[in-house]
Amino acid sequence: MKNQNLGLLILRLALGILMLFHGISKLINGIDGIENMLDDQGIPGFFAFGVYLGEIVAPLLLVVGYRTKIAALLLFANMLVILFIAHPNELLTLNNHGAWSLELPGLYLLGSLALIFTGGGQYALSSGNRWD
Repeated sequence: MKNQNLGLLILRLALGILMLFHGISKLINGIDGIENMLDDQGIPGFFAFGVYLGEIVAPLLLVVGYRTKIAALLLFANMLVILFIAHPNELLTLNNHGAWSLELPGLYLLGSLALIFTGGGQYALSSGNRWD
């Protein structure tokens, strides 16, 4: 049995729902830590509010399948910031178990990249659009 559309739905739901937990956590606990981290890098702290696009708006769009490619691009950009701003010293490191230290952000990064190229599939809300 081969059902690419079901596979894309599962990928969208997995990325969207799991990333949404990160965004909800930031809604509850705030983004002060992110603002401080950006300030330390010489980046204006107000850019921290972009985390809400990447961790709340984009995941919600992925879950329903609306403008999947745009939502995946937002998530991809969010993950690049996380990798290169928040964890630059861990990019090439392994954890105590011999796995890549950043495998979870890497999985979000590559999963969102896949959706940029494939779109959301037939089970997406706006599946007939070029941005899906």
